[in-house]
Amino acid sequence: MRGKFNRLKNRLDRNLSDNAVTRYVTFSALYAAQGIPEGITYFALPAWLAMNGKSPMEIAALVSVMLIPWSFKILIAPLMDRFTFLSMGRKRPWVIFGQIGLILSFLNLGLVPDPMNNLNGLMIAGFLVNFFGAFQDVATDGMAVEVIPRKEQARANGLMWGSKTIGLSLSLIIGTWLINNFGFSFAVFSLSLAVAGIMIFPIIFKERAGEKLLPWTPGKASLVSKKTQLKSWTHIFKSLYRVVILKSSLILCIGIFILGIMYGLVDTLLPIFSIQELGWTNSYFSNILSTTNVIGGFLGMFIGGYLVDYFGKIKMLTIYLILLTILIGVFAFITNLWSSAIIMIAFILCYCTLYTFLCIAVFASAMHLCWKTVAATQFTLYMALSNMGRAAGASLLGILKTSFNWETVFLTIAVIPFILIIIIQFINLKRHRIIVNSFDVLPVKVSTPPIIKNKEYS
Repeated sequence: MRGKFNRLKNRLDRNLSDNAVTRYVTFSALYAAQGIPEGITYFALPAWLAMNGKSPMEIAALVSVMLIPWSFKILIAPLMDRFTFLSMGRKRPWVIFGQIGLILSFLNLGLVPDPMNNLNGLMIAGFLVNFFGAFQDVATDGMAVEVIPRKEQARANGLMWGSKTIGLSLSLIIGTWLINNFGFSFAVFSLSLAVAGIMIFPIIFKERAGEKLLPWTPGKASLVSKKTQLKSWTHIFKSLYRVVILKSSLILCIGIFILGIMYGLVDTLLPIFSIQELGWTNSYFSNILSTTNVIGGFLGMFIGGYLVDYFGKIKMLTIYLILLTILIGVFAFITNLWSSAIIMIAFILCYCTLYTFLCIAVFASAMHLCWKTVAATQFTLYMALSNMGRAAGASLLGILKTSFNWETVFLTIAVIPFILIIIIQFINLKRHRIIVNSFDVLPVKVSTPPIIKNKEYS
C-alpha cells in the first residue's frame, strides 16, 4: 500500500517542464475552464435573448461589451512578466489568481436580477467574467510558451483548443437546458462548480522541479526562472519592441486582428441568424452548435496539431483560409437553401471545424514567433489584437445588419479570409526564429535585425 501511495505521490510531484502528459492534461483543463463561461456568455445567453425578442443591435452591443476585456490582455501581460512569486514559478501564481477570479465572477453573473430585462447588469457581470477569463488566459498562455517545448507546441495547441471547444460546447448545451428548465441563475451556479473543480490542476502541478507547491510549503525559485525573469519595465518594453518590429511578427499582428473581425462577426451572427431568420429555438440552436463544436474540437485535438506539424504552419493556414472563403462565399449565394436544416447544419459543422483547425495553426505560429524573455507579453499582444478584432466584429454586425440583408453580410465576411490568404504569405517563420535565437547571445538594445538570406518558408 505504501509503495502504491509513493508511486502516486511521485506522479503528482511531476512538474510541467519535465513531463509531457502533465503538460497536456493541465493546459487542456485550464482551457476547458475558459470555455465553460464563454459557452454561456457568447452563445447560450445571446440565443436566449434572441429567443425572447431582443434585437440584433441589443445582442451585438452586449456581446461586444463582454469581449472588451480580452483587449486588455496586453496591459496585463507585462505585469505578469515583471512581477511574480518566483518561488512558485513565473506564471503559475498568476494562473491560480486568475482561476479564483474566474470562479467568483462567474458566480456573480448568476446573481444578476431579472437578467432578461436587465441588459446593463448583464453587461457589467459579463464584463467581469471575461476580464478574469482573459486574466487566466494570459497567465496560462505565458506558462505554456515557457514550459512547452517547440516540437510539442502544435500538438499541445490542438489539445488545448480542442478542450476549450468541448468545454464551451458542453457548457452551451447543458447551460441552455438548465436556463430553459430551471432559470438563468441556476444554470450559471451549476456550471461554476465545474470551473471550480478545475482549480485542482494549477494547485497540484508545479512549473519546475524544486519550486513551492503553495506559498507555505518548502521550495525555492528555479535557476531557469531566475535567469528569464525581467527586473525592469524598460527591459520588458525594449525586449518586446525588439521582437515585435520584425517583419513576420508585424504581419501576424495585422493578420490576427483582421481574422478576429471575422470571428466576432460569425460568433455574434449565428444565434441571431438561426433563431430570428430561420425560426430555430434556442435549445435547437444550442444542440446543433454544441454537437458541431464537439466534433470540431475532437478533430482539432487529434488531427489539427498533427497536420500543422507535418505540413507546416503557413501552408495549413493558407489551406484553411481558402476553404473558409469558399464555404462562406458559397453559402451567401444559396439563399434558397437556407431553410434546409441539413444545409445549415452542414455549414455550421464545416465552419466550426475549420475555425478550430485555424485557431490551432494561428496559436502554434504565434508561439513559434515568441521570444521566451517576453513570451507572455508577446503572445498576449497577438491574442489581444485578435480579441480587439472580435469586439470590433461583434459591433460591426449590428451596423451591417441594419444597412444590408443577410446575403450581403455573409459576402462581406467571405472577403476577410481571402485578404488573409495574401497577407500571410509574407511571413517567414524560419528566418524569424534565427533572428530571435540571436537575441539570446546579443545585448538587449533596440537595433535593426541582421539580414539573413533564408527564403524558405515553414
